[in-house]
Amino acid sequence: MPMSYEPAEPHTPGSSPPNHDDELRRPGRIHIAARQRGADITALGSLALHLPHAVASVAIVFALSYALGHVSRLPWPLFPTCWLLSGALVFHRPCERLLARWLFCLRHPTPQEGARLRPVWREVTARAGVDANAYQLWIEESDGINALAAAGHIVGVTSHALRTLPPAQLAGVLAHELGHHARGHAWASLLSLWYALPARLAWRVLLRLVARLGRLPTSAAVVVIGVSGAALVALATATYGLIFLPLATPYLVAAVSRRSELRADEHAAGLGFAPHLMAVLYQECDQGESRRTTAAASTKDGLIARLLDSHPDVHTRLHHLQAYLENRH
Repeated sequence: MPMSYEPAEPHTPGSSPPNHDDELRRPGRIHIAARQRGADITALGSLALHLPHAVASVAIVFALSYALGHVSRLPWPLFPTCWLLSGALVFHRPCERLLARWLFCLRHPTPQEGARLRPVWREVTARAGVDANAYQLWIEESDGINALAAAGHIVGVTSHALRTLPPAQLAGVLAHELGHHARGHAWASLLSLWYALPARLAWRVLLRLVARLGRLPTSAAVVVIGVSGAALVALATATYGLIFLPLATPYLVAAVSRRSELRADEHAAGLGFAPHLMAVLYQECDQGESRRTTAAASTKDGLIARLLDSHPDVHTRLHHLQAYLENRH
């Protein structure tokens, strides 16, 4: 059953004023939805695109575990089982805190930052029917206006955004990040990265070995190249060419990531924050986003860079938000 609670008490004379605009506050009871998150098509697409890497990672971990099991005399299934179960750590709060500090370089808000950030976050989650306390708020030391959603419960915002954005615009940015959590983008992205890691490491080792072929005698290098080529042809034939699919994966993953950003914008717009999020995006345009895009397009690798960009350009996001507002009316 959905839960409900009363909103924060209104401001009384003699007390400190609230840190959010009146337009953020909605009167009445706040209903917490029974289902607060899911997985949309972009989250599922990200998992599917990383499936070949995950399968390769499973094969590598099983092979290494089998070898280590014979050397250490430990039951070899223990290692791959622990690795397969380790993905659940994405939702483990102490592990999330370690990720926030050491992987994403975030810190806890100061008392002053918390006094500004938490009321805005409560209003955003209240509109979405989400328990505000289910997430951990973090700060990233940066001079840019940005935010992030990661793991199962991490929501971070830059110190500059917290200092400079009006409460309503800050709410729009936070609503976008809540959209990443509510639609499953954050946990799907981290799980995909984790389970693809052994395959990526093995690929880097393979590239290093290939780079050292030049140091081998000519006859030995010819033998290695011949055997490797024959093995590659055999694998390509056995898999009907699917072995080459990972070569296109970075471009497909980037395209799905760009779509997930637009879906997070749509989530924020659905909560009523489209105008405020658009105001933030217009600020990015004023700070030279269009000039950086033009400069990137003029470079030799401009097309490749755009295809590998995980975020859509600002103008595309503004276009979709404007279309949402027009369709709503």
